[in-house]
Amino acid sequence: MTTLSRRTLLLGTAAVAAGPLLGGCSKEPAGSGTAQNLDSVAGLLPSHHEFTGSVKPDILGTRPVPDGYLRYPATLVDAITEKPAASGREISAMTPVWGPAPPGIDRSAYLRAVGAELGAPVNFVVQDGGTYGDKLNAMFGARDVPEVLCVPGWEVDKIPRFAEAATALFTDLTDHLQAERVSAYPMLSSFPTGAWRHAVWNQRLFAIPNPSDGPFPYAMFTRKDLLDERGLAVPGNLDDLLAMAKQVTDPKRRVWAFSDIFAMLQMYHRVPGAKGGWRLTAGKTPEFKYETAEYRRALEVMAGIYRDGLVHPDLVASKGADQNQLFASGGILFAQAGVGYWQPAQAENQKITPKLNIQPLPVFAVGGGDPLVWGAAEPISYTFLKAGLPKDRVEELLRVINWCSAPLGTQEAQLRDYGVAGKHHTVTPDGPVKTDLAFKEIVNQYYFISGRNPAIGPFPDTPNYVRDVLTYSNETVKYLEQDPWDGLKLEMPVKFASYRVAAEEKFTDVLRGRRPMSDFDALVKEWRDNGGEEARALMAKALTDSGR
Repeated sequence: MTTLSRRTLLLGTAAVAAGPLLGGCSKEPAGSGTAQNLDSVAGLLPSHHEFTGSVKPDILGTRPVPDGYLRYPATLVDAITEKPAASGREISAMTPVWGPAPPGIDRSAYLRAVGAELGAPVNFVVQDGGTYGDKLNAMFGARDVPEVLCVPGWEVDKIPRFAEAATALFTDLTDHLQAERVSAYPMLSSFPTGAWRHAVWNQRLFAIPNPSDGPFPYAMFTRKDLLDERGLAVPGNLDDLLAMAKQVTDPKRRVWAFSDIFAMLQMYHRVPGAKGGWRLTAGKTPEFKYETAEYRRALEVMAGIYRDGLVHPDLVASKGADQNQLFASGGILFAQAGVGYWQPAQAENQKITPKLNIQPLPVFAVGGGDPLVWGAAEPISYTFLKAGLPKDRVEELLRVINWCSAPLGTQEAQLRDYGVAGKHHTVTPDGPVKTDLAFKEIVNQYYFISGRNPAIGPFPDTPNYVRDVLTYSNETVKYLEQDPWDGLKLEMPVKFASYRVAAEEKFTDVLRGRRPMSDFDALVKEWRDNGGEEARALMAKALTDSGR
């Protein structure tokens, strides 16, 4: 199965623009946000049917951790016998990438091969994942979107009045996929019902969800091979981590301890993460992370890490340095990243460094007690189809997305994930192993315009990974944060959403030493005055209205 890096950066800085740009989408006044009980949309959703060609897993995940597969299937089935894009017309699409952009359709043997199987080429515009939100806002403002558009789940909340935008810009898929109508697309029908619930806006189904392939947005990774060389144990608490960071940082050798690890520091300090950073006080009042003592302490620690010169200076200077490359080369020894970063990084970089051993640190809580781990249960991304397309074109695009969603054990999945034998992968007794060309051309393009049932593996080129990640995940899942608003779809007040990125930037200025810590309380007040109180009222009302 394909994995990917995601949720590893604070993405986008132009969410403010979306408010006025989308203001014409509705005559309804911009109010104080909305809350929808997802139980109410059951009648809109596609029926669920297991795919009959499913492969039995080797290791069971403790839900919501997916199951794992150690062995690549010896026999693959041809799940889709007809070309889904019979018209042959080129399909326009936009997806994100983290890392170097792949070659375009004219120079990619991978895109040409998949296009031949689909019956039509998909012309991907691949945008930098770190600034993807900026591009989305520009497109929404211009009301100019491609036929197929990926919107990462974490970008949705940054766009004020997203529900209005969805209605104005995208095709309503309800009549195409509701109930048994989804039977025409058996791969889509196999998706978890819970993922489909999140693809509803304004009581209509507007997107195909890409179900989360794991419940954790971040992990702290280390180069265990380098720690072993120095006789250092993997740190199991914050004091040991910070002490080791000072020990290993050596500017003369171009080695520093960290990337930016603020999200993980927040978790270590038990900062709330539900719905972007909310929790309930003992008195059942919604409280945002900025207002907590835990957040302030985490920020003070991260500010100290920057002040002590423990973060790689290229990352501090924002020179466009590649965190992943710095980690792979040993320039940093501890890196915060999405769990999906782990396997591709190990597979690609072990070719250069055979002893490479990327491993996550176990989670812990500052001061002792049970750790708190943020959850990432909502879909990774959503696939939208442009509004105004004729019915036959919508159906053709849905067939293409259905093909792209084929599971492990199918010819379609092997081509999507591994490309062409002898060119993008070599065939081994344990399964396909990617070549250098594959790492250049295959960057999850089709993954981001589809979805599939969550699963981990198999990965012949990293045979220890599936056991390692399942061991880590089945232990870490015990500490998943409970979300008081689980089952509620919230669209935050426009004022709150518009100020969200600006607020993060101001606290980042404190963290980086560009503003004094004495500004902290004033920044919290600014946040409250710029939508924070309206958001709190919405969060409280959502719980009351749902009987909680």
